[in-house]
Amino acid sequence: MDMKNIRKSKIPALLVLFTMCILCSCREVSVPKPKGYFRISLPSKSYMPFNETGQLNDLPLEFEYPVYGTISDKRDNPSQPGWFNIEFPRFRARIYFTYIDVTGDLADLIDQTYTMNVKNHINKADAINELVINDKESSVFGILYDLKGNTATSVQFYVTDSTNHYLRGSLYFESEPNADSLAPVIDFFREDIIHIIETLKWKEK
Repeated sequence: MDMKNIRKSKIPALLVLFTMCILCSCREVSVPKPKGYFRISLPSKSYMPFNETGQLNDLPLEFEYPVYGTISDKRDNPSQPGWFNIEFPRFRARIYFTYIDVTGDLADLIDQTYTMNVKNHINKADAINELVINDKESSVFGILYDLKGNTATSVQFYVTDSTNHYLRGSLYFESEPNADSLAPVIDFFREDIIHIIETLKWKEK
């Protein structure tokens, strides 16, 4: 074979090598990255008496609530005198409360709470867990509902002494529901709700 033919036979091989170099070395391979969420800094747990600031003294109850929350009186409507909130602006979170005097309508109040605050979210919830509250010493009985998934509310509860007092509450965030990103904050405020229930005392009207 002469030199001319040798040079011709090497050309295709060089082209193949050059093409492989481009394909293997120069192309950036796109690797999907997992979703990430911002780390949320949560405060240390600390509580103060509900009536320490003199707010809502006319309501026949007392409890301890988080020092990083603010009591907000929402009783502008005379027909709903027992409405108030605990606000957490830093986390765009709020616990809504409603206190109601029981006047022989306890079954209706429980049914109303379940319909409004739990049943209406069933289609969005992955699961609904119930924690039965049974504190005979303080006469505090009720149910705490944990709503799993991308629901508008994640924790709901009602408590009563079965004869005179009824208190319901619900945790909401001012953001689009995202169970994954909100999970640590939901757990954090759920602990606060449990503390409120555990320190709840009814007062004589």
